Amino acid sequence: MDIEKLLKESRVVAIVGASPAEDKASNHVFNYLKKQGYKVIPVNPTVDKIGETTCFPNLIAVPEKVDVVDIFRRSEDCGPIIDEAIKIGAKAIWMQEGIVNEEAGEKARKAGLMVVMDHCIMKEHYKLHFGLH
Repeated sequence: MDIEKLLKESRVVAIVGASPAEDKASNHVFNYLKKQGYKVIPVNPTVDKIGETTCFPNLIAVPEKVDVVDIFRRSEDCGPIIDEAIKIGAKAIWMQEGIVNEEAGEKARKAGLMVVMDHCIMKEHYKLHFGLH
């Protein structure tokens, strides 16, 4: 599956490391994806809500099917997130710009998940839908 197909076919995105702080990249991506019609689920054990949206402590606690797990955490913290993404049956792992973990990515691929590393889901969506490169 390629990025364009993934973004077109996915409807639910869980953002691990989502922040309520308006100056954080994860907050910009959260709000952008919501405006584009995605159901966006914040995952952060230190936050109860982002705006009006309930925040979950981990992926296992999310009560619905997640298509894409978008990671805003340090590269070395991705392993346990990948394990949870596999357990919940996510379709894809998306590691934001600057986040690369080949070992965790390979584990996800072996479990059948699409893996995107070191790319911003917001920028990729924008390029595909608004034609800017």
